[in-house]
Amino acid sequence: MAVYTHVPAEDIDAFLTRYDAGRLVSAKGIAEGVENSNYLLETTGADGHGHRYILTLYEKRVDEADLPFFMDLLDHLGERGCLVPRFIADRDGKRLQQLSGRPACLIEFLTGISVTEPTAGQARAAGAALGQLHKAAEGFAGERRNALDLPGWHDLADKCGEHFDDIAPGLHRRVADELAFLDAHWPTDLPRAVIHADLFPDNVLMLGDEVTGLIDFYFSCTDIRAYDLAVTHSAWCFSNDGATWFGDRSRAMIAGYEAAHGLSAAERTAFPILCRGAALRFLLTRAYDWINTPPDALVTRKDPLAYLRRLDFYAKATPAELLDI
Repeated sequence: MAVYTHVPAEDIDAFLTRYDAGRLVSAKGIAEGVENSNYLLETTGADGHGHRYILTLYEKRVDEADLPFFMDLLDHLGERGCLVPRFIADRDGKRLQQLSGRPACLIEFLTGISVTEPTAGQARAAGAALGQLHKAAEGFAGERRNALDLPGWHDLADKCGEHFDDIAPGLHRRVADELAFLDAHWPTDLPRAVIHADLFPDNVLMLGDEVTGLIDFYFSCTDIRAYDLAVTHSAWCFSNDGATWFGDRSRAMIAGYEAAHGLSAAERTAFPILCRGAALRFLLTRAYDWINTPPDALVTRKDPLAYLRRLDFYAKATPAELLDI
């Protein structure tokens, strides 16, 4: 469920009069995602031939002050050939609006579907698309701190506290031990850049084995570049419950990334640690939401233990196992 703010059709139609987009034909709430309210709009189009757009209303977890960073980043990436959805300006050149008491934007619609069980070929395409994104991001002047970095993980763990053990016995100690390990081993000298930081399969649009769009950049920030690949690896190379690792997907993803961008020797050596950090990051955010989401809420809670299983795998994995292609 990802429509937190319900907007009457009449209000959306009035909103569209600011743009050269035609009149509203239909508006459908989009269930995917957990951060914002999203609608797929069908309009008559400025030329009368029909058009599609995404209307996004930003909820409390997205800071309105960060939106210019996201807008400028997508413009930068789009100008360099990345398949990303750009923010659309109204007739006065304004991209950020207000609708139903929320910051709102009209965004380009990209074709494609998000896969639920990726093939090795699709994993390779995702790795290549991430490498292309990293190349295209070079020279981008904007910066945004990653609030979900190692200090942020400590903050989340403190907020969850003893409630970890309500999810699974011993989880509180397991998280504390992992944080201590990462405090001692987290790399500090790897290249940093603007990263996506959330390139799960539902944020990649595909037709067959071809990537047609990269979406949902609202966690993008400045951090270790190879950490972005670790996040993507953790999302694409396991079963949804984290119990099964797919070596064919892993090899394909790394091959795609290597062909498009490449990893340095230092990045390869640090990769298992970066993967442990990625697994802990999503374990912590899922645990926090699990603990703090009321049972009768309309938001589906995601299982934190699916990322504990990934973390346990990465804790035993070697760079050769993860990166040999």
